[in-house]
Amino acid sequence: MNNQDEPVIGTLAVVGLGYIGLPTASMFASSRVRVYGVDISERAVDTINQGRAHIEEGDLDALVARCVDAGMLSAHLKPVPADAFIIAVPTPVSHDETHHPDVSYVMAAARSIAPHLKKGNLVILESTSPVGTTEQMAAVLKEMRPDLAFPGDGTGDMDVHLAYCPERIIPGRMLRELVENDRIIGGMTPKCAELAASLYKRFVQGDCLLTNDPTAEMVKLTENAYRDVNIAFANELSVLCDRFGIDAWDVIGFANRHPRVSILNPGPGVGGHCIAVDPWFIVASAPEDARLIRQARIVNDHKPAHVIAKVEQLLRTFPGAKVACLGLTYKPDVDDFRESPALDIATRLTRRLPGRVLCSDPYEHALQHAGHGDLDLTMVPAEQAVEQADVVLILVGHERFRTLHIAPEKTVLDTVGFLRSRGG
Repeated sequence: MNNQDEPVIGTLAVVGLGYIGLPTASMFASSRVRVYGVDISERAVDTINQGRAHIEEGDLDALVARCVDAGMLSAHLKPVPADAFIIAVPTPVSHDETHHPDVSYVMAAARSIAPHLKKGNLVILESTSPVGTTEQMAAVLKEMRPDLAFPGDGTGDMDVHLAYCPERIIPGRMLRELVENDRIIGGMTPKCAELAASLYKRFVQGDCLLTNDPTAEMVKLTENAYRDVNIAFANELSVLCDRFGIDAWDVIGFANRHPRVSILNPGPGVGGHCIAVDPWFIVASAPEDARLIRQARIVNDHKPAHVIAKVEQLLRTFPGAKVACLGLTYKPDVDDFRESPALDIATRLTRRLPGRVLCSDPYEHALQHAGHGDLDLTMVPAEQAVEQADVVLILVGHERFRTLHIAPEKTVLDTVGFLRSRGG
């Protein structure tokens, strides 16, 4: 930025230090921005201030250590004054039939930073949110700080600039994708978008594409709904193949030889905080029009029940048999259990078959910190689970399972095509 009237951003507060907030805070800190991370978790704050990441994500641990040692990153339980603020807190949906979006964490974060706002600040919302959330956040800030001018006040000048800039990274490749992926920068005014883009360009090598805030909000939801719909097709196809006694993997493999067909792989369901949640934001906003998106969610949410039914059908042939559930995270090689269909299946099978279900996951140590420490699961090493079980249920294709030996006499139910991918 060359305009001397534009605010200089030397300090940044990142509210929410989870799977998105901590990598983002670390990347800014490594780009010579003084970052104050904020989180309500004392464990997260203490761990970061000791120079360690509280989540497993590639080289994140080393990056946090370097940033903390350099004095560019520190973690706090409450917000502090800064030149810019990024909000990256959860936006869950209710678990009843309404699947209503909950933006209360976003609004609570906005209220927490409001007392620290000053003229020239930039506030960015990164949390995946329903269309209109950035405007709603602006209203909260206006109410709390009537002494400052915000976008939408009807005045030409603004004291505080607001933008919506969704993340679009995947666990396991977060640091790389933060740098390389294009970013959608949705400003409440063109000036807001320009200021937000200039901040992200501190480390983003991908294009920063400028638009308005509701468009950026809808883009993020569209990306995840698109993937959910396509996964639903693969999952429904696998259910149909089961009914017809056909191998779904063969069908998909042959169909994908068509030059204009590219079917995704089926699985035990859909997990993670994005694809399993975000499409409901669209449905909740326009239930009468989002018919395909709603149906895709229903198909994917039903897949765990289909897997359980297949296991129970097998057990009719093997009364008293034990079941090994391999993998509990929502995807391979991450310690993320959010909305995990594998964890759901293992938990439900454990309740239905007490004493007969053995579970294994290389990231089981993260279960307690993910809020699942009270689950009554029998956790054992993968080798022991496979050896003692009669039915081996593969739910997640962790790389650490690749060398497992599964005896030929075992009955295997591979929900993710893992054995095919390893060649046996």
